[in-house]
Amino acid sequence: MDKNQVRETIARRAAIELKDGDVVNLGIGLPTQVLKYLSPKVKVIMQSENGCMGMGNPPEPGQEDPDLIDAGGGPITLQPGGSCFDSATSFAIIRGGHVDVTMLGSLQVDEKGNIANWSIPGVKTPGIGGAMDLITGAKKVIVTMEHTAKGNHKILKHCTLPLTAAGQVDRIITEMGVMDVTPDGLMLKEINSEFTLEQVQEATGCRLIISKDLKNM
Repeated sequence: MDKNQVRETIARRAAIELKDGDVVNLGIGLPTQVLKYLSPKVKVIMQSENGCMGMGNPPEPGQEDPDLIDAGGGPITLQPGGSCFDSATSFAIIRGGHVDVTMLGSLQVDEKGNIANWSIPGVKTPGIGGAMDLITGAKKVIVTMEHTAKGNHKILKHCTLPLTAAGQVDRIITEMGVMDVTPDGLMLKEINSEFTLEQVQEATGCRLIISKDLKNM
């Protein structure tokens, strides 16, 4: 699979997670692609931590409004009834538990549901942003990321990078499969038929529990 196929596979599968009426926050990068594959029958309410509720898809080229941007600075539109407000209100929504699902990319995730997605020692970063609040405030946390990075494990027994939050991840979706965080470790619930169980385990830096009801992704 090339890079585009990998990202499309992850985004298509992640879109199935969203249910009609969900309040959703999508992280910068790959998660923003999820809406492209959302069923027209499913209507979600998009929230952006810089102060927006009812965010729409990016505008057509030339139709951008400089006053309407997402948390990453990208141009957006507003759905009918959408609103903009200050960041204090936005984070009150997040911290108050009003976001049903957040999907985020990550540098590392481990079998205990710990996540590290904001800092690499020695590399200058702008800061943790709203990720810490989203991960602890959202009702469901789904990590959407490539299974490995240049052949190195991203799914580990223990994260080695600075944590964004501890024990908050519910589900991991990669191009290889879908894994749930359980008290006993990571359980592989779905597998991409292009890979074998041995390949998925080899690409994972911790032991996978294979679900008795393992399905094709």
